[in-house]
Amino acid sequence: MKVNWKPGTMVYPLPAAIATCGTMEDSNMLTVAWTGTICTNPPMLYISVRPERHSYDMIRRTMEFTLNLTTASMARATDLAGVRSGRDGDKWQLTGLTPARGSANACPIVAESPVSIECRVKEIMHLGSHDMFVADVVNVIADDAYLDPETGAFDMAASGIMAYCHGGYYALGEKLGKFGFSVAKNKNKTK
Repeated sequence: MKVNWKPGTMVYPLPAAIATCGTMEDSNMLTVAWTGTICTNPPMLYISVRPERHSYDMIRRTMEFTLNLTTASMARATDLAGVRSGRDGDKWQLTGLTPARGSANACPIVAESPVSIECRVKEIMHLGSHDMFVADVVNVIADDAYLDPETGAFDMAASGIMAYCHGGYYALGEKLGKFGFSVAKNKNKTK
């Protein structure tokens, strides 16, 4: 039997990511789960941020941010970056995360993040409780410790990427298949 609930957001899991903004000299970070891919070509993504968040004005002023994927080992720091305000202190110091210089925008990246996605805001959509920052991806910085030496592909499983699901943080589990495995000639091959 199924039950009806009032309308709500039940699309889970989502990335548990940290968005960084500002400059190396004056920066902040916030945890975002309301994020995702918009387009492949050109590469675009979005983050949705409440206007009252400290980082909101920084992103709006500079029109750029960096989305840093997080890992299971970063769970506590990721949560702290989301529940504490940058108005009340230095989140870098609070979380123990390390700011590092990016390549394509002024925002610092999180050095501990296996993937940092540098973005330039293209449009701000006012939606209700959150405003959506629609952004072009201008650069991706990947930790080479997780690159396959033969193919150069990024190994998400080895990096320990973390997800957010209905109030909880989770490590990703077993790989079940890859895109197209359901129609591949050898049906037993899933990985």
